[in-house]
Amino acid sequence: MFLAATFAIPVGARAHGEAKQEAKTRKSAISAEEKSVGREGDPGKVSRTIAVDMGDTLRFTPGEISVKRGETIRFVVKNSGKLMHEMVLGTRAELKEHAQLMQKHPEMEHDEPYMAHVQPDKSADMIWQFTKAGEFYYGCLVPGHFEGGMIGKIIVRR
Repeated sequence: MFLAATFAIPVGARAHGEAKQEAKTRKSAISAEEKSVGREGDPGKVSRTIAVDMGDTLRFTPGEISVKRGETIRFVVKNSGKLMHEMVLGTRAELKEHAQLMQKHPEMEHDEPYMAHVQPDKSADMIWQFTKAGEFYYGCLVPGHFEGGMIGKIIVRR
């Protein structure tokens, strides 16, 4: 099943409500696994930094981001709200499917390089390389947030 391959859940991952992204230590090796939206980026090859704010209005700022294919972006993801929020990269269909899964299993544990779970008044970094041109998205998949419109667009130019 596509969902299982795309959103595999590692055994030692944290639940959404327990995520402490700001204190997270990544494995030393960078994953070369390709996803629909690209792959985990090398911190030593960051092209630029983009700040993204998440708030309790269930919106991202900015709501649209433009990057070039091949760019490695450091997203500095800030949660300016009082609720838990996250930024998850994917296609619209992947995010919608994952959001539906989160509705059924709100305490589902997972932690992937294309996700930043951020506690209120905290921030986290997510480093991602965009290897394919096209239109992709980022969303908050905390139950109810995606459905409430917490989604942004990434346009990857050639």
